[in-house]
Amino acid sequence: MQALILAGGQGTRLRPLTNNIPKPIVPIGNEPFLYRQINSLKKAGVTDIILSTGYQPSVIEKALGDGSRYGVNLRYLVEPTPMGTAGAYKFAENYLKTTTLVLNGDILTDIDLAEVAEAHQQAAATATIVLTRVENPSAYGLVEVGRKNQVLRFLEKPKIEEINRTNLNTINAGIYILEPKVLEMIPKCQNYSFEYQLFPSLLREKARFQGFVAEDNYWLDIGTPERYLQAHQDLMSGRIKSFQISKAGNFQKSNGAEIDDVSCLADGCVIKPRARIINSVLGKGVVVAENTIVQNSVIWAGTRISSSTEVFGSIIGKDCLIGRNALVSNGSVLGDRTIVANFASY
Repeated sequence: MQALILAGGQGTRLRPLTNNIPKPIVPIGNEPFLYRQINSLKKAGVTDIILSTGYQPSVIEKALGDGSRYGVNLRYLVEPTPMGTAGAYKFAENYLKTTTLVLNGDILTDIDLAEVAEAHQQAAATATIVLTRVENPSAYGLVEVGRKNQVLRFLEKPKIEEINRTNLNTINAGIYILEPKVLEMIPKCQNYSFEYQLFPSLLREKARFQGFVAEDNYWLDIGTPERYLQAHQDLMSGRIKSFQISKAGNFQKSNGAEIDDVSCLADGCVIKPRARIINSVLGKGVVVAENTIVQNSVIWAGTRISSSTEVFGSIIGKDCLIGRNALVSNGSVLGDRTIVANFASY
């Protein structure tokens, strides 16, 4: 089995964090985000992985390389124009020789991909779509399956009344397993969608189209700053099964500084006297000065936080300078190289 990761999006909802870095490699626990997906694929025995890119492809390739350090083989395709989800799959046709596991490049999940692949094979399915349950499905498209998990229909952005009437809460998790003959149903060189074009065609053609409902698994679309921050809180709390976060970088901690047991500090961090790091992730070379508190936050590499400053529940990009006696809180998101003046509040 091969894998195709759809990593061509510009990450507009994550701006300003993605002004200088493409969404697929924003750091999650100080590792490129796609590392999590690559690791999940490797655990499932899938090591032949293609990345379909579009926005800043050279930056992604430089960050991930050929995959050898992850124990996989990575190849890269650059979409000439946005092709859509199914269009990107079709664009990779010459590289896909067997059953393909397709993943959206912005989902963080601990769903067992080997289990999904086994269910696909046992059902002799042409296509399998992974579904996950959410508390509030109104912002998503619902998918209904039958008693034998065959896909029956799709309900896009349903109203509350319709949700209550159908009692559905299963949504598209952005993970698919597709047999090569599915490629024949997608036109070449067109922007084409899985959700709005290919999947309805599979239903009309009465193809063997199966749903796999993932139960009691973690799933999150990291496409907004709020969800990106939530992903870190979930990682540090151990809520995401099978994912570990490295907490023991080579950093300097002064006498009198406090760092709790769940925070993650990368190499080169410097924590000055009486500074406190609580439930937070700090990237390489972050400096936190005296009497400063960083709590429930994510700080990217190279940022310096001056003395007597408080950072709560916020995301701070690379190489920022936060002045002394400043306050950054309430879900603030600061892009790379932001300067916050002394005594300022965000």
